[in-house]
Amino acid sequence: MPTVTVGTENGVPIEIHYTDHGSGRPIVLSHGFPLDGTSWEPQAIPLLEAGYRVVTYDRRGFGRSGRPTTGFDFDTFADDLAALLAHLDLRDATLVGHSMGTAEIGRYLRRHGTDRVRSLVMLSAFGPQLVASDDDPAGIPAEVFAGIQGLIRRDRFQYLENYLLQHYVAAQNLGWRISRAALRQNFRVAADAGAYATLHCVDSWQEDFRDDLRAIEVPLLVLHGTEDTNIPIVFGARRVPEFVPAAEVVEIEGGPHGIAVTHAEIVNPALLDFVGRPPATDPVGSAPGPAD
Repeated sequence: MPTVTVGTENGVPIEIHYTDHGSGRPIVLSHGFPLDGTSWEPQAIPLLEAGYRVVTYDRRGFGRSGRPTTGFDFDTFADDLAALLAHLDLRDATLVGHSMGTAEIGRYLRRHGTDRVRSLVMLSAFGPQLVASDDDPAGIPAEVFAGIQGLIRRDRFQYLENYLLQHYVAAQNLGWRISRAALRQNFRVAADAGAYATLHCVDSWQEDFRDDLRAIEVPLLVLHGTEDTNIPIVFGARRVPEFVPAAEVVEIEGGPHGIAVTHAEIVNPALLDFVGRPPATDPVGSAPGPAD
């Protein structure tokens, strides 16, 4: 099982599990809460078939990565990603994030720069902040996050079941855009995640991401569902251009938070088109391609 060691806790290595397949230009996929790298299956297969090198990984505390009780903040998540990119010596990479992964790749760029990065893609973007602040009231009241942690402490499994129903807006999409079998698989992955990680990731959601967005100097594509009830589009994707004026924003009509699954027929062509474009510094008319 391929892993990279990113630290220790009480003398025990903290390992990040990853998969690395294909060849050509690398696409690195950073998953959302409370899932793992397998959640990118609807995108990984088309990217591999298009000739890209596809890397997925499991955030600390989730999937097959280590289960520490430290490091559940975006500085650490970004540093874990940096360790993986250095371990694989990836260059000219497109970083693709979903939900928590969008904040992770943004923080990575601010902390580690663009030497290894060609472009970014954000699905269901965190935006400049999730929690409302005194100087920027757009967002979710802080007490909501305390309530979420209370639900996780009381009955983590029931919270996760309810969360996934909201994640996909199951009342509209179950049995049509997502199957019951897929929902069961998501629950299995979520329930298997570390309890401490599930609880304390909620702390990280309350960080300020405005400076992360301001630091983005590479091409950025943002895709967001108009029916996202986890991160409403009004303070997610629609606010990104305030901080990244050149960002390309695609609104997916009727899309929930889990658009990578429910609206893959829109997400995948947009993703493939974006990653296939020439670098911003290339002269107009140069030919894009997986191995550029």
